[in-house]
Amino acid sequence: MRKLLASLLIASLPAAAAVTEQDIQTAQKLRDQALSSPLAYDLVKSLVVEVGPRLAGSENNKKAEDWAVAKLKSLGFDKVYTEALTIPTWTRGTIHAEIEAPYRQHLAITALGNSVGTDAKGIDAEVAFFDSLDDLKAADPKEVKGKIVFINKRMARAQDGFQYGTTVGARSRGAIEAAKLGAKAVLIRSVGTGLSRFPHTGMMHYQDDVEKIPAAAVAVPDANLLEAMVKEGKPVRLHLEMTAKPGPETTVHNVIAEVTGSEKPDEIVLIAGHLDSWDEGQGAIDDGAGIALAAAAGKLIKDLPRRPKRTIRVVFFAAEEVGLFGGKAYVAQHKDTDLAKHVLAGESDFGAGRIYRIDTRFGPKGDDLSAALNKVLGPIGVDVGSNQAGGGSEVSLMPAFGVPVVSLRQDGTHYFDYHHTADDTLNKIVPAELAQNLAAWVSTVYLAAQNDSPLRPIPEGDFGE
Repeated sequence: MRKLLASLLIASLPAAAAVTEQDIQTAQKLRDQALSSPLAYDLVKSLVVEVGPRLAGSENNKKAEDWAVAKLKSLGFDKVYTEALTIPTWTRGTIHAEIEAPYRQHLAITALGNSVGTDAKGIDAEVAFFDSLDDLKAADPKEVKGKIVFINKRMARAQDGFQYGTTVGARSRGAIEAAKLGAKAVLIRSVGTGLSRFPHTGMMHYQDDVEKIPAAAVAVPDANLLEAMVKEGKPVRLHLEMTAKPGPETTVHNVIAEVTGSEKPDEIVLIAGHLDSWDEGQGAIDDGAGIALAAAAGKLIKDLPRRPKRTIRVVFFAAEEVGLFGGKAYVAQHKDTDLAKHVLAGESDFGAGRIYRIDTRFGPKGDDLSAALNKVLGPIGVDVGSNQAGGGSEVSLMPAFGVPVVSLRQDGTHYFDYHHTADDTLNKIVPAELAQNLAAWVSTVYLAAQNDSPLRPIPEGDFGE
């Protein structure tokens, strides 16, 4: 009875705020400081100017890792360290493609990541045209055998880039399905929304029991031309030469920095981007902006008069573009150590456009933090959205282990104009928009580090005492 009365008395007392008014005020000050800070832009500029593109496993990628360690140390983080992982490598080589009939025309084209090349003579063949991967899969092998398959799946422009997921299958599995039907090679309409003659690269895959054939992407205007030619009803012939080839395995590293928490240093708020990029552009928006935001947010929090309660962990993931290798290695290396102590994680990997919404994936006690986020982020145009966040790229692997995540949704209306192209350059970043990103991230990370309500979902069947 005495225990019951004590429980009733405790239940009748007002609950302590998960996020205090002082925490909110500090987050607002960080937000306003970030809005006028050039730090994130200076960091991505440094990466682009001093290192350049960073194909996973390349010499430039190793140079980027050295740059990252030195830069994070110069920013004064309490700990800076690396974690090794092994990945396959790939070399782009050279590529040449042209229409041979109905007339000669050079094509703007790029090899897809992981593709094999042609032999020295190249491939001369008629085009087998399909509007989608599903259409190809349903085709009669007689339509395909001995030809170059062209998959013409279009991607529509959207603020959230939602059609990427419905379009990218042609890139990732097109070579498998075309080879099953006897094709000599596969070309795809670039997975992008721009109108320039910059083709979009990206990762493709093979299947062990299916012949490996060359795979490449055609720039949107050239894809339009091929489509128009095919619809004239006359055969279209192409010539394709590629020297792309896979290489040996090599060691790369996740680069990690920490701001040690003042009260609960073993609990972690993780903010991330990925350090590698494709090799034809500068890797500015994908994902130089993301790692710059992660580092800058950590730096601004580190410089507060009082450290946050929990540790802030900044992660520059390795080899994201070629298969989320850095994220997979991180989960494997941390699942038996401190992954259970991750109280929140998020990753910026969608360019540098303004953030318009924050989605969460919190347990039932996350309402106080959501309310605080709304109060701090609302004035800079960020709404609180759904509770179905994925967390972004590698962080999307963590909810399966119970890690709460956030997704800060960036305006991607023009992101896929430049994504994975030679036009991914520093001048696509608007400094004021990047600063607004930083304001949203630094506020979110700080409030999560101060929040006192558990954000993890309640395990199934665990209903307490």
